[in-house]
Amino acid sequence: MQAQELMTGLRVPEIEDLGHFVPLTAVLAYWFATRPRPLTPPAACSTSPRRSRLLTHYHDDARTLYEVFQRGLNIAGDGPCLGSRLPNEPYKWLSYKEVNARAEYLGSGLLHQGCQPNPSQFIGVFAQNRPEWFISEMACYTYSMVVVPLYDTLGPDAIRFIINTAEISTVICDRVEKAQVLLENVERKETPCLKRVILMDTFDPELEQRGRNCGVHIQQQLEVEVLASRCQKSLILHRARDTSAVIPNPSRSLSYIFLVRSFNISLNLKTVIFPNQDDCLISFLPLAHMFERLIESVVYCHGGRIGFYQGDIRLLSDDMKALRPTIFPVVPRLLNRMYDKIFSQANTPVKRWLLNFAAKRKGAEVSRGVIRSDSIWDKIFFSKIQASLGGRLRMIITGAAPTSPNVLGFLRAALGCQVYEAYGQTECTAGCTYTTPGDWTSGHVGAPLPCNLIKLVDVPEKNYFASKGEGEVCVKGPNVFKGYLKDPVRTAETLDPDGWLHTGDIGKWLENGTLKIIDRKKHIFKLAQGEYISPEKIENIYIRCEPVTQLYIHGDILFGGIVVPDPEVMPEWAKKKGMSGSYLELCANPLLKKAILEDLVRLGKASGLHSFEQVKCIYIHTEMFSILNGLLTPTLKAKRPELKEYFKTQIDQLYNSISI
Repeated sequence: MQAQELMTGLRVPEIEDLGHFVPLTAVLAYWFATRPRPLTPPAACSTSPRRSRLLTHYHDDARTLYEVFQRGLNIAGDGPCLGSRLPNEPYKWLSYKEVNARAEYLGSGLLHQGCQPNPSQFIGVFAQNRPEWFISEMACYTYSMVVVPLYDTLGPDAIRFIINTAEISTVICDRVEKAQVLLENVERKETPCLKRVILMDTFDPELEQRGRNCGVHIQQQLEVEVLASRCQKSLILHRARDTSAVIPNPSRSLSYIFLVRSFNISLNLKTVIFPNQDDCLISFLPLAHMFERLIESVVYCHGGRIGFYQGDIRLLSDDMKALRPTIFPVVPRLLNRMYDKIFSQANTPVKRWLLNFAAKRKGAEVSRGVIRSDSIWDKIFFSKIQASLGGRLRMIITGAAPTSPNVLGFLRAALGCQVYEAYGQTECTAGCTYTTPGDWTSGHVGAPLPCNLIKLVDVPEKNYFASKGEGEVCVKGPNVFKGYLKDPVRTAETLDPDGWLHTGDIGKWLENGTLKIIDRKKHIFKLAQGEYISPEKIENIYIRCEPVTQLYIHGDILFGGIVVPDPEVMPEWAKKKGMSGSYLELCANPLLKKAILEDLVRLGKASGLHSFEQVKCIYIHTEMFSILNGLLTPTLKAKRPELKEYFKTQIDQLYNSISI
């Protein structure tokens, strides 16, 4: 009876009953249609087919950098190409057609000045990033000449070396101060080959007279373009197969002469970063380096825009807010600064916990391949961070040095954009590996690009063997240079007889087919006890010390370091340790030095450093390493010889303070 009563209560839902579920169904349908889609890798690196034929170009109509720009011109036409701004003003743009015309006029003007339209004609460019730099480069490509970048942070000796080695007769520079430096060299008869200086800025008649007195003809760039527009010479283009890459070797530094080979690596990246006409790139990394020029070439190949910063790195954030770029090439040191700045503002335990919690929630999405900037976590925590970079970033590309996995993981979550890491060097046209879309794991530099092969060779002195998947990274392919200009000895040291470029970096193959950089063959010290240490490897671990913004590890005899505390982060960190005072007072406090040293050793242990790899003593320095004081390269890498000389007294004091 009870069973019958129970069964009588069962019935099939009527149509009117289903009406209650319509709102829920609509919500679920909307979510299903609009849910964030994961970005999946184009292929599994470990299972990709191996082919013997390397890619030399992607588009048949873009085999040289001249053709690359012409392709962008055909796409964009009168669309914006190069932008610049004055303080507190919006960006003003030159169209693709205007840039193309000015490049042709300037190139024709150089020929009227006596320059020869062939790859043996080297034209120096001595300027910060600005539209005229780009126009000068394109002018050279239009008439088969070669661009030789110069920059003042190389120092006067290197500038003289480059001009003399490349026999540069014409230099295009931006400011009067740089023209005066060039004239001083001529007046001292140290660069007798220099005959012409073309200035981007205006100048006084006194400078022109000074040049005339030492046999140097000085003109303004716009004047050269206007004169050439009245009697333009026919274009003289170079074929892709006739070109190569060469690099001279100035004292303590490198200057780069890039002869256009083909658009190999730049176009190869198209399949990875998907540029389009709507993209806008912020240009602030030195154009004297291949990394910046490579990324820019990918953008203008597809009709995108390039906006130049004002020339002051302190105003970069202001420039980004005005420009609102979508692509942001950057070096790891700047990413580290962004990371430290964000966490320094989370100055209470609760704020820091909330920030970490939000980053982990977003990080969980990133690990599934979902990249977005419209989640609830973005609206609550990360929208202001994204707005400070313009609010439109969809892609960050980093290279030039290793990046901390923690920093990459956090910024991928906080910025809501794709963050890619590249590896390479100028000798292989900036890049030879690149992380792929959908692979958001950190701690590696991606898979080999389709334009080159990579192999690892034994480094027995450091116990790295290719049979174990470890060794020095060697690169071979059409993107590898042919040698250093007029320096066969260094060429033989870097390129072996089979054409393999020996990078000096130690790599390791991971199971998924990606490459991880684990050490450096160069800059290896042998300690007094006979052990080998790599300071750059150790610096990359120690730089994650919260109160530290810069450091230099030295190890010729024992093992000491120079540490620069972060003025914004260190005082709060010291307060938690029971110390107080101004930044300078804290830096002079022995207790702070002891606390930082202990934290460095803690990080070293956590990262698996051996005891002989741990720093034994440190010196607290209050002034940042910078390009201006000659301690950093334009890509913000440490200039180790200069640092060693600059801190010679402090290093000696550190060694004397240690009981051996």
